[in-house]
Parts: sequence; structure tokens; C-alpha cells
Amino acid sequence: SVPCSAILSSYLLGERLNLLGKLGCMLSLVGSTVMVIHAPEDEEVTTLDEMISKLKEPGFLAYAAILLSLCLLLIFYLAPRYGQSNILIYLTICSVIGAFSVSSVKGLGIAIKGFFAGRPVLQHPLTWILVITLVASITTQINYLNKSLDIFNTSLVFPIYYVLFTTIVIATSIILFKEWVTMTVIDIIGTVCGFLTIILGVFLLHAFKDMDVSLGNLPQVLQNEQEAPVARDDKNILIEVDNSSIAPEDKPKVFILYT
Repeated sequence: SVPCSAILSSYLLGERLNLLGKLGCMLSLVGSTVMVIHAPEDEEVTTLDEMISKLKEPGFLAYAAILLSLCLLLIFYLAPRYGQSNILIYLTICSVIGAFSVSSVKGLGIAIKGFFAGRPVLQHPLTWILVITLVASITTQINYLNKSLDIFNTSLVFPIYYVLFTTIVIATSIILFKEWVTMTVIDIIGTVCGFLTIILGVFLLHAFKDMDVSLGNLPQVLQNEQEAPVARDDKNILIEVDNSSIAPEDKPKVFILYT
């Protein structure tokens, strides 16, 4: 989604994709490939009854309670006071709610497969609970994401939101489906490195999107950065005296007292 959105915005919206943006897209693809290679095996959950047993486990119930409490604290206390000035408030709300939306989508996917298999999933109460949870969570995410985009720069919103959302979703999958229980140390390191590579790619794609950097003008850009004058504090500026020109005697002399 990261490189596709960047490429489509370049062609459809006229947004120019510079050298760092292309490098960010490439890093996103590399990181995604590494994550897929080392991805954990999904624990097979085929029925809604098995999904209920997963949702009732104490670890996930405690995790969901913490996320819900954090979300309510952000919405009713922190957002009215600091949401207009702190970019993390609205984006954290979207990311925390994303844990519930992803879990609901997982459960609804099981319900849809069961529906086509002839199971009575429409009579199961969990199906409608998941539908209500999904609608409420997506509506909340869209609301606060739009608020964040109205206030802050888009190039800052999407990278931060991507990192927070993905981190919380990975943690939710670990706790709910125990996907990392059977992983080796090499697979864990590979997954983490792949995720960090994606974060770096997204950062390069959005943080430097307004810079005019290409292979043609890259040497010039680097030279301009090296030749940029260094600003010095007035207290540290030395008084330079030109010895080649001696001031006439009739001009006033300036005496400098050092204390």
C-alpha cells in the first residue's frame, strides 16, 4: 500500500516523487518481503466458537481492557485539551481502535467462510457483535484521522499513524492468536528487521517529499549542503582587523574593554 499510494499520487495527483521517495518505496518493498519470509504461522481458527474461546482468554481480555481504557482516556480527557497541539493524541486513538477493527475483520472473515460452508453464522451472536464493533471502530478511526489531517501536515500524519497502527496490530495478533509462539529466534529478528526497514522507507517517503532531489542534481545538493554558511552567535564572533588599511589619525578611535 505504501509504494502504490505514492506512485498513484504521483501520476493522478501530480505529486512529484523524488529520489528519496523512490528509495523509500524500495525499502518498503524489501522490508515487506523480509517480513513475509519470516512471518509466523497463523494459528488455525475455523469456527466462531473457536474465536470466542480466543477472545475469552485472560491475556487478551486484560489487553483489550487496557486498550479500551487508554482509548477512553484519550478521547474524553486528552483530546479536548491537547489534541489541537499534539499530533500523537488523535493518531494514538486511531491506532488503538485499529486493534479492535483488525480483530473484528478476522472474526468476520471466519463468519463469511462459515456462511458459504452452510453453517448458521447469522444466528450466532458473535457475528453481530463483530459487525457492530467493526462499524464503530472504523467510524472512530476515520473521524480522528480526518481531524488530524485538518490540523497537521499530511507528510507527518501518515508515517506516524502507519508505525503506531502496525505496532498495535502486531501486538494484538501476538496476544490473540499466539502467532509468535512457534517462531525461532532468526524469524523473530527477521520480522523485526523487516518492520524497521518498512518504517525507514515510510520515513524517507514522507519526510523529504518536498525536497527537489534527483540523480541529476544530487551532487549539487550535497555541495550546497557542505558550503552552507555556519551561523555563529554574536557573542562568539571575533573582531577582525584589516592590517592593510590604517585608519587616519583624525578619525575617532574605538577602545574595547574586556571584562
